[in-house]
Amino acid sequence: MQIFLVGGAVRDKLLDEPVKERDFVVVGGTPEKMLSLGYRQVGKNFPVFLHPKTHEEYALARTEHKTGKGYTQFTCHSTPDVTLEEDLKRRDLTINAMAETLDGQLIDLHDGQSDLKNHILRHVSPAFTEDPLRVLRVARFAARFGDFEIHPETMKLMQKIVAAGEIEALVTERIWRELARALTEKCPWRFFQVLKDCGALAILMPEISPHLENALKALHIATTLSPEGCVRFATMLHDLDKETAKNLYRRLRTPRTYSDLAISVINHQNDFHHALKLNTEQLVQLLEKLDAFRRKDKFQQFLLACESYSAKIPSKEIQHLNNIHQIAAQVSGKIFAERGLTGEELKKALHEERVKRITTVRNSLR
Repeated sequence: MQIFLVGGAVRDKLLDEPVKERDFVVVGGTPEKMLSLGYRQVGKNFPVFLHPKTHEEYALARTEHKTGKGYTQFTCHSTPDVTLEEDLKRRDLTINAMAETLDGQLIDLHDGQSDLKNHILRHVSPAFTEDPLRVLRVARFAARFGDFEIHPETMKLMQKIVAAGEIEALVTERIWRELARALTEKCPWRFFQVLKDCGALAILMPEISPHLENALKALHIATTLSPEGCVRFATMLHDLDKETAKNLYRRLRTPRTYSDLAISVINHQNDFHHALKLNTEQLVQLLEKLDAFRRKDKFQQFLLACESYSAKIPSKEIQHLNNIHQIAAQVSGKIFAERGLTGEELKKALHEERVKRITTVRNSLR
């Protein structure tokens, strides 16, 4: 039985990047042998085992054969006679198809190291087309590495997958998982550009396609302002109407942190851009609608998302709204609660006191 380090750990090690997790392939092993050594089986569709001490994943070397549409329709063959070469051949990209012996010897059967050096994302074999999820993975790697180019033949295979209708077979959870990860990469706009280039964006996110140019411009700026995926995605959706955005979020089943922020931006972006012209009453109403006094973090996310498509950065609107918020936030509901005010009466009293406090400060500065 032979054990090899494979995939992303080998790639990241060659790139001198931190290795976040390690995966291993076991050649010549059987489920019975792995269990007898104390490994715990976790794979349902193919045998994957957790190391008894490190809990790292050890998968038996396998081959796969596609039996239907989508990324789950495969039969798996993982007998002891499956070689390392056969296992690596089924992988998506050459940069992910390298292995390393436990004593550190590199095994590179598909020129992955050369593609890393030349910044190329290239498929391992024609079997690339058997898994539509690879379209999203390649787009995400483009977002992660920034200046890596997709090999022309690989792009043709991605377009072939789309044309065959395979993209429609992807389940929502996997689409969102790849999208959410891409949004936090260093060049997230490349994810969407790659999907557009291969034809997948119009299928997966038709709401964004008509506004892509403006969305990507805003995303470029948002990436410099915030590392948070929810801020970056909300920025991209600012051209959509509320119902269109809701349809997108329902279909992708996004977390509330994403959908709530996007709807706030769509609903109140005009107020943000006209913040310098709003009177005190309107400013306090805006802060209350944004739940700025209970959720300052959400308020800051809103400001960053709106600033991403402002004419000038840093914007005067952000400074103005932050100053107003700082003054109004000094008003405490505790005093009014001690007076027995609750519900709508408490909300009204807080609102009036906030307006009064801001008015006093603004008058003193004139």
